[in-house]
Amino acid sequence: MIDDGAFRPIEILLVEDSPSDANLTIKGFSNARIANNLHWVEDGESAMNYLLLQGEFADAMRPDLILLDLNLPGMDGREVLTEIKSDPNLRFIPVVVMTTSNDEQDISYSYNLNANCYVTKPIDVYQFIQVLQLIKDFWLVAATLPRK
Repeated sequence: MIDDGAFRPIEILLVEDSPSDANLTIKGFSNARIANNLHWVEDGESAMNYLLLQGEFADAMRPDLILLDLNLPGMDGREVLTEIKSDPNLRFIPVVVMTTSNDEQDISYSYNLNANCYVTKPIDVYQFIQVLQLIKDFWLVAATLPRK
């Protein structure tokens, strides 16, 4: 939880190409106990533009947390994670990989690139909502997120 003496909602960047998964995530975070602003982009290029404050995202708030799908069109989530964790201005931002892949190679690869968490998205909608609740409880309530 962010607490610097001044109220500021937690900024979350969702990088997800599936509109249905994005909508579920947006709805799930909209009823969080902690104020948050969730911003959704659909591909890796847009994610990097958002993070680097380029183009249409020049005035975007730097996110406090990133929810990243691995399987994205164009620049995939693995490339995005590599870019984030290689950039001294971005690498401190926690990245939760949220993907349908439960492939051991993807899991190892993500952690080797310093992902902060790896979550395999359940196919069942009810289970997906439960996983979102756990993510919210940990990252928005229990964890202290860095500010920079």
